[in-house]
Amino acid sequence: MKPERIGVVIEAKDEPGVLHELTGVIARHRANIASIEILGSPLAGLSRLYFELDLVTQPKALLDELAAVPAVQSVTQEPSLQKIYGKRIIIMGGGAQVGQVAIGAISEADRHNIRGEHISVDTIPLVGEQALAAAVRAVARLPRARALVLAGSLMGGEIEKAVREVRAQGLLVVSLNMAGSVPDAADLVVSDPVQAGVMTVMAVADTAKFNIARLKRRVF
Repeated sequence: MKPERIGVVIEAKDEPGVLHELTGVIARHRANIASIEILGSPLAGLSRLYFELDLVTQPKALLDELAAVPAVQSVTQEPSLQKIYGKRIIIMGGGAQVGQVAIGAISEADRHNIRGEHISVDTIPLVGEQALAAAVRAVARLPRARALVLAGSLMGGEIEKAVREVRAQGLLVVSLNMAGSVPDAADLVVSDPVQAGVMTVMAVADTAKFNIARLKRRVF
């Protein structure tokens, strides 16, 4: 039986040991934790936790036992973020170039999402070698991030090292054709920023037939 992924929001007392109790309940129901995030709560002394769980059984028994934990105030089942937002594409770099890449990515994502795909696009204008290198490395820790587009005029040094690190972790990296060593480290190099956004979406969309591995060249 294929596991079903669900989202679960739990409001519980903000105190030591609560997370341990909750994960113990989840383990007893043979549910696999795909992701977890601790959210803020407007109420003092409480914390909101969001789990994405893969279940092979009906969720009711699990939800009932979670609600019975003494520290828990409420338990709510929600659609998973994977189902709502789907794959994430992150665009970072100089503001003007980021905006142009986003135009291509959002336009292409719209075309695929209408056909049943789920792709979302995040942008962050950033400058500076250390800031960009840290941001590149952080993308590998973002839930559902599938691709990174680096948009700028000059990137290298520590950013190149970060690109090679995240690629080794399975992240697709697309770079604009710019000065510096980052283009040499990327999976794909595209000169036109709008086209870079389009091609990145095509590369991660299940509804597209575009496959970077089948390209005979990597610079466009």
